[in-house]
Amino acid sequence: MLAMSLGAIGTSKAETPSSSERASSETTHNMKINITISGKTLTAILADNPTARDFVSLLPLKLSMNDLFGREKYGDLPRAISEKGPRTNKYRIGDIAYWSPDRQVAVYYRQDNEQISSPGVIPIAKIDSGTEAFNVPGSVKVKIGLMHEWNNNIQPRSEGNR
Repeated sequence: MLAMSLGAIGTSKAETPSSSERASSETTHNMKINITISGKTLTAILADNPTARDFVSLLPLKLSMNDLFGREKYGDLPRAISEKGPRTNKYRIGDIAYWSPDRQVAVYYRQDNEQISSPGVIPIAKIDSGTEAFNVPGSVKVKIGLMHEWNNNIQPRSEGNR
């Protein structure tokens, strides 16, 4: 029925996403990741963009994350990831974003109403709740993985194990 509807509308091949684009898009649609910090496991929903999809290719991952401005924890990724996602100079508590100049991922745990400097960040995911676990002095160790990886006990890669 859907195929007939598309045919009736006259959708051309140029207007229809390729099967690889559809598969790629479907891979992050409602996909969840787990973030373990200080014995707590938080859940985040991945953004649907090329940067988030490339971030998934790094998982599972262990990171040491430092504090910045008492609002975010950031850590170095083992390699640069796609910069094709939408950039923003704003954030909300619970946002996980990519800072491309230094190939870093950031988790925002406190709002200070400051804007992110240029070139801005690219959203990767949004933590449901529990961001207060990041609101501690100094650096923290985190593990990030796909939800099914936690269930299958796959060992995370360390930032230095690449």
